[in-house]
Amino acid sequence: MEDKPDYLGHRKRLRERFRKGGAEGMHDYELLELLLTYAIPRKDVKPMAKDLLKHFRSLSGVLDAGPKELEGVAGIGPISSVLIGLIKEICAAYLAEKMKQKEVLSSPRAVLDFARLKLVGLAHEVFMVIFLNAKNKVLDHQIIHEGTVDRAVIYPRRIVEESLARHAAALILVHNHPSGDFEPSAEDKQLTRSLVEAARTIDLRILDHIIVGKEGYFSFVEGRLLQDLGEEKHVKGELKIPRPL
Repeated sequence: MEDKPDYLGHRKRLRERFRKGGAEGMHDYELLELLLTYAIPRKDVKPMAKDLLKHFRSLSGVLDAGPKELEGVAGIGPISSVLIGLIKEICAAYLAEKMKQKEVLSSPRAVLDFARLKLVGLAHEVFMVIFLNAKNKVLDHQIIHEGTVDRAVIYPRRIVEESLARHAAALILVHNHPSGDFEPSAEDKQLTRSLVEAARTIDLRILDHIIVGKEGYFSFVEGRLLQDLGEEKHVKGELKIPRPL
């Protein structure tokens, strides 16, 4: 009888380790390797897992990569790229659901974790609005615009209409900087001013505007820019996001 390939026994051992202890004690390449076994059944995938980490520099870099980028790594085809992308989208859906179960002023980290997973790594700018009720619990979230973010394309009227449709009492604005620099530009500040003024006409509170990048984030509340725009009369408490350790 023909001997079974060595990698089959290795795969079985990886699965058993994960079943018993989860990701604890496993290297990033082993987690990727285990994931790839479900997309590539008849090949040793350890070299591919290591190549992915080397190419994208980190596990988060792999998850943030687009299908074409992933498929540029030897051995990674459409099935593998779809599986990797699916993992990130499932994680985002999980965090969105967890965020809805919490009052955001007491659990601001849930908002930031969701925003960063959803938007960081995208190759283009995305503007998202998180809608909240009068008790500051999340009602819904929606991507309002994809592309260059400025006043010309983010129509305050649309955000007001979407807020009224959901009976929202407050908003958190979020957008990403694909360049990685998360400091607000002059256009970001002007856009925020326009949205604050539009929201004020219907007594809608803007709790924060968060800009996310690969290396971190910027909060208009933490930077005291939202108060400078005259929103301090509308904010009931502050969305104080704890800095990562």
